[in-house]
Amino acid sequence: MPFAVAESSTTAAAAPRMNGFVALCGSARWASRLTDLAARTQDTSLQSRAAQHRHALELTLDRLAEPGAAHRTSLAEQRIAGFAQEAVRLAARLPAGPRARLRDRLLAGLTGDATLIPTFHLLRTAACLRSQGFQVRFTGLADDLPQDLLVERDGVEAEVVCETISAEEGRQVHRGDWFALVDAINPELQTWLAAHPGRYLLKVTLPEGLAGADQAADLQTRISTLLAEEKRQDICAQAVLKLDPLVLAGAQAADRLPARLRAAFGPEAHLAVTATAGSVFVMAARAGRENEIANAVARRAAEAATTRLSGQRPGILALFIEDLERAEWRGLRDSLELEGVVRRFLTTPAARPVVTVSCTTRFEMLGAAPPDAVAEGALRFRNPAHPAAKLAALAPAILSSM
Repeated sequence: MPFAVAESSTTAAAAPRMNGFVALCGSARWASRLTDLAARTQDTSLQSRAAQHRHALELTLDRLAEPGAAHRTSLAEQRIAGFAQEAVRLAARLPAGPRARLRDRLLAGLTGDATLIPTFHLLRTAACLRSQGFQVRFTGLADDLPQDLLVERDGVEAEVVCETISAEEGRQVHRGDWFALVDAINPELQTWLAAHPGRYLLKVTLPEGLAGADQAADLQTRISTLLAEEKRQDICAQAVLKLDPLVLAGAQAADRLPARLRAAFGPEAHLAVTATAGSVFVMAARAGRENEIANAVARRAAEAATTRLSGQRPGILALFIEDLERAEWRGLRDSLELEGVVRRFLTTPAARPVVTVSCTTRFEMLGAAPPDAVAEGALRFRNPAHPAAKLAALAPAILSSM
């Protein structure tokens, strides 16, 4: 079920709640974090735009806390404000030690590339379970246990583990490295286009994928050399480069080019377009193997089941898949790839303490409409082999949604 938040029509109404959240994190730490994010998101580079998306929760909270702002809040903003308000309420109910653990989690999400998503995922999971009639105890915070929540309904208890996994763990071409490569080579491409007007397509095949700054730097050097020497292709074990004229039906208009490129190269391709004075240079990169995001989810589920569940009660794995694109999330569901992988995991010895696995993303967390988001708020896959799989008391939280 969606996370329930109080309705708020303006940022002015939301500001007091945000001030409480800022106070919980610490005003100095919050100000330092926003200064860092401002420096990382101030330009129009791909890395800057990626940072804006990754840290959207923090940036939204900062915007909502601005005094005097008077625009209507979106559903996503209302939900983000609701998570922050719930964190403040939870902190007020906790004793000193558990409250310090909650604050430590928040501060960890305000450090480096980390985000507030793991803590907000915990709060949303607890709220959803309460809405399903469960009594919820934050045992991870209260007792410093590996499980995050202990829930009870009609006398039956279950342990809940909340895990956040990045889709990058299953991608063969890491988006961060791709963005860094494109940003680094874009000025050179603009100079090259000025001297070689036209429409070009550089196909980049990466047999072993792209991961790491060193590999990205080597690929940049190869592309630069290919252009400088006016070659049409460069082949080595790490990369196959092929430069051709860009011929794509219906893509003459600039506003139609991205959609045409995506349709031509598929959801797993990494695309970049450099344009200047009527000329266009497109880079389209693919790995030699398909992405394995679903397998990465299953690996994390197995790790969580064996290290964070006691086995003394039915276990619920609440998995949050971060860094997903809309098309990727739809594809994982429509192809039944995620369902197949999770159900295979549920047949393994590692899954014996698991009664259900649920998967959710930002699209559900922030209230996107289907088909971008799952209507039920999460995909759930019940383990029919678990002794508690047919208990009516647990049914609202464990019944499969597919």
